[in-house]
Amino acid sequence: MRLKGYTWGNFNFGTVWQFCQVWQSQRVTIPAVRCLTDGTRRGGRSYFSSSAMRMALDIFAQVIRTLWAHKLRSFLTMFGIAWGVGSLLMLVGLGEGFRSGQQKNMANIGQDVIFIWGGQIPAVPGQHQSMRPYFLTYHDYLDIKKEATLVKDVVPIINRGDLRAVSEFASSSSTVTGSTPNFASIRYLPLGEGRWLNEGDEEQRRTVCVLGYQMMKNLFPGRPAIGSFILINGVRFEVVGILANIGRQENNMNNVRLYMPFTTMRMFFPVKTAQTVDDISVMNLQPVSREQHQAALDQVHKIIARNHGFDPDNADAFEGWDTVQSSDTVGKIFTNMDLFLGGVGIVTLALGAIGIINIMLVSVTERTREIGLMKAVGATNRSVLWQFFLEGAFLTALSGGIGIGVTQAIMSLFTLIPLPPFFDPPHMVPASAALALVALSIAGIVAGLYPARKAAMLPPVEALRKE
Repeated sequence: MRLKGYTWGNFNFGTVWQFCQVWQSQRVTIPAVRCLTDGTRRGGRSYFSSSAMRMALDIFAQVIRTLWAHKLRSFLTMFGIAWGVGSLLMLVGLGEGFRSGQQKNMANIGQDVIFIWGGQIPAVPGQHQSMRPYFLTYHDYLDIKKEATLVKDVVPIINRGDLRAVSEFASSSSTVTGSTPNFASIRYLPLGEGRWLNEGDEEQRRTVCVLGYQMMKNLFPGRPAIGSFILINGVRFEVVGILANIGRQENNMNNVRLYMPFTTMRMFFPVKTAQTVDDISVMNLQPVSREQHQAALDQVHKIIARNHGFDPDNADAFEGWDTVQSSDTVGKIFTNMDLFLGGVGIVTLALGAIGIINIMLVSVTERTREIGLMKAVGATNRSVLWQFFLEGAFLTALSGGIGIGVTQAIMSLFTLIPLPPFFDPPHMVPASAALALVALSIAGIVAGLYPARKAAMLPPVEALRKE
């Protein structure tokens, strides 16, 4: 067949027609310009679709065909993007899993709880050669409740771990805790059945108790516990409540505890090593606000030091645990861990981006002759760049979606296996996914557009001569 004698300068379009036949036989596409198989031009002009939608569909189909014609390069590019996105999301997700697990563990204790125990003070005031222990007392509790204005709530507690509980069906050793009714307002003790201890129980020293979830299962396996009776070291108690399961069943000691009124506990089971009947094991308190936890603790220390006759500035004399301070410290640790894991993920992302850039540069450079042919048959610089932009955008969107999907599937598998204590399954962080996808998209698209623009700026004859 013969192409009509259209020329442009010294360039013969008959030559273009021959290139068109050869390049089509090699499965190379020419966007937005059709090589006419009958060797003629419709109406003496190049044929373009009159419909913008048809044009867009044609370009998209040509993009797919071009990517399919270069399967290996397309696969390597997609793998680099998917690997970079997936690695970043998995590393950040693992860090967030650690953070979330620790936060849940702290929440299972209670909100802004401060523990105070007895400590060691000089046996002779002003000397430090010999030390003697001191115990907190119920009198300390009353003074703190009355004088410490920055303390929202305080609870006296007696703990015993050497008592044995016996029901009609089983027996179990347990930690028994005696506390005032406001204990449940400071600590996280969700009620499953029945009721919690009340003021009437406290005032009348009733022999009633509330069982932890696992303690209930130990003493009443498969049987109702509310209203039943148990013996605690020979003393008969009625079960009035059962706590819901707290945290992971085997990892939370509150599930195997037994709770009774403070006055009842002090009457039947006082502190075993007590120096006086007024001694208690520990106090739990809650500051009026999280920001004032240290000031509240200072008030408490001054009251205890005054009552026991030692210097409140002697920090070694106090034993305690400030969960507010611990939570802040752990938060900083996990923030640094997130930064570290995020940094590792960004390095992985950068390596993936370098791979994408190399592949795209080689791919586009090798297609310089194709670009020259596209321009020779009427394609504009804009249409050439538009094709390469669509190729980069399509590759990025598809491979990024695959990377996100595979990562989400792996994260979901973590929910099916037993995990260590204080560790939650990793979860997707949308901001990280968006960051990874945008970064790799920019790398891939720019790496494709830059050499494509250089090739598109060449005269068609020069582009067709490139090897």
